[in-house]
Amino acid sequence: MGSGHDAVARELARRLRAGGHEAVHRDVLELLPARVGAGLRGFYRTTIRHVPALYGGIYAAFFRGGTGPRPGSAPLAALAGDRLRAEVAHERADAVVSVFHLAAQLTGGMRARGRLAVPSAVVITDFAVHRQWLHRGNDLHLCLTPRIAREVEHRLGRPATACGPLLADRFRPHPAGESSWRRRLTAGGAGPPVLLSAGAWGAGSRLGATARLLAGAGYLPVVLCGRNERLRRVVSKVPGTLAPAWVDDMPGLLSACAAVVDNAAGQTSLEALAVGVPVVGYRPIPGHGAEGVHRMAALGLTEHAADPWQLVQSLDRLTSGGPGSGRRDAAARGLVRGDVVSPLERLCS
Repeated sequence: MGSGHDAVARELARRLRAGGHEAVHRDVLELLPARVGAGLRGFYRTTIRHVPALYGGIYAAFFRGGTGPRPGSAPLAALAGDRLRAEVAHERADAVVSVFHLAAQLTGGMRARGRLAVPSAVVITDFAVHRQWLHRGNDLHLCLTPRIAREVEHRLGRPATACGPLLADRFRPHPAGESSWRRRLTAGGAGPPVLLSAGAWGAGSRLGATARLLAGAGYLPVVLCGRNERLRRVVSKVPGTLAPAWVDDMPGLLSACAAVVDNAAGQTSLEALAVGVPVVGYRPIPGHGAEGVHRMAALGLTEHAADPWQLVQSLDRLTSGGPGSGRRDAAARGLVRGDVVSPLERLCS
């Protein structure tokens, strides 16, 4: 739906090509008929931005587990089956790898019914693995951590392994653009810069209020509004706040910040950990965002602030430079970059 899944797909394709393989990237939403995918993406973007409680209800019904029959996305995914089979035949593919849960339901259902002759793997990009990621028809699941892989194996009885986050190599400590961003952020003599991430769609709860809170606590709020220009105009009016336009050099910006305040447990939080910057989850978006923020904190990767006081307390400690703070701890908690190519090669052998 958002840019995070696309970033994972691009990095997976890059690693496969570097290993001597061919990789073809297809958007499962574009395989759905009659612009169903475009409508689905537009509905999701609107609910996340403007009616997050509605998305929370949809998530509770379709994504969380529970007793008795539960609605799912398999019937919707099946609408893309014929086009996927045609793509596999045209490209003479040896495997299909899903990086989005709708695609996982599609490939799992096709494998279970004998309609997909090649193996299928699923790269699970979430920390809180909801049931739409899981289908026993898929042959292999690639997970962010060994603990998550063990849980998936237990729930499905199917192979799962940890490959770590699929991040580009430029997300590493002290990237090339760090110094220029640091000069820009410290030019006005403001306090330590703290990045507030709202994703590519600029979705979040009370970002302006959070920016005012941080500015009042002596920090420089740097608010990323994605492509939501309306949100950027609103947040830019908060005194002491920087709201840049779309940023291409995310490694440099992240590395120049003292901490990241995240609301979705998505790619930005993983990128921050990779460059060595601590992450605090705060006011997460409903559904997968809230569950992911809590799960990352439970795994010891990030912290979770339940209220404004906790947010400021966490940031004060993480940016103080004393024991238990800052980049050293963030790097120690960071996720190991594992091998994603070898498990896929074994799957096809």
